[in-house]
Amino acid sequence: MPLRAESGFPELIRPMLASPGRLPAGGGWAFEFKWDGVRAVTYVRGGRVRAMTRNDLEVSATYPEVRALSALLGDREVVLDGEIVALGTQRQPDFGRLQSRMHVARPGDDLLARVPVVYYVFDLLHVDGRSLLGEPYARRRDELSGLGLSGRAEVRVPPSFTEVDGEDVLAVASDYGLEGVVAKRVTSRYEPGRRSTAWVKVPLVRTQEVLIGGWRPGDGRRAGTIGSLLLGVRSDDGLRYVGKVGTGFTHSALLDLQDRLRPLARRGSPFCDQVPADHARHAHWVRPELVGEVEYRTWTTDGRLRHSSWRGLRPDKDPDEVRPPSP
Repeated sequence: MPLRAESGFPELIRPMLASPGRLPAGGGWAFEFKWDGVRAVTYVRGGRVRAMTRNDLEVSATYPEVRALSALLGDREVVLDGEIVALGTQRQPDFGRLQSRMHVARPGDDLLARVPVVYYVFDLLHVDGRSLLGEPYARRRDELSGLGLSGRAEVRVPPSFTEVDGEDVLAVASDYGLEGVVAKRVTSRYEPGRRSTAWVKVPLVRTQEVLIGGWRPGDGRRAGTIGSLLLGVRSDDGLRYVGKVGTGFTHSALLDLQDRLRPLARRGSPFCDQVPADHARHAHWVRPELVGEVEYRTWTTDGRLRHSSWRGLRPDKDPDEVRPPSP
């Protein structure tokens, strides 16, 4: 349930989450592109804009571009759901570029100019004293379209396709290098904080959130820095080992990781299962508090990530929610 202030304006609405699955067939579905960024629910009231991530972290100062909503909405009181995205040279979402903004509490003018972000708004949860959580998706999108969120480069309302085949939308996403498609039942209500089958995500790029449980030193050009990270996910028995990743890092990312992992050092492995000897050799163990994200090809039958590549840290994600994908 959303938390409310005495005035009735919501203090906190946790985002509804999509379940992984196959592209739905038949009628009654809307299809949106899946954006590769940071999920944020924004609260616009009295000229102030407050952006909150999935793990209740306020990032309004990290992404001051969202303040454009105040000028667009005037004196209206609104709660919006969307994704903060950095665009690459081909104008497609570039998660690697976004990494340079994610850890900067108050970016300077130079960084804002080099790596601007865009807030893609895809849902309307509350407007002028009315909650829309119980309204169907189609009604929420209609009201969102009526807000007039255009005219500023920092804010966009992406398309929602209802009279087309989802396979065609997925093909367009592939052509433009997007992350995938999210299918949403047009009759579905908004379910705060819940992973619902009324929303189905169909990724073209497989990604997995992971917890860092240790690291191994590098050699050669990586001598003196991190060679690979030892990764895990939560299970009923504790932190389960899912493999290591040693590619996808920039030099600056490795230095930043070293600084962040150093104060988390611990004795002994944090994993509940046995780490293979060749992976554990020379390992530096750490408390599993940092959430990262990897891209991978598949899961092996023994529960290991195959051909994984590092994408970056995810301070916007809750460590307790890092779980393997559903079968």
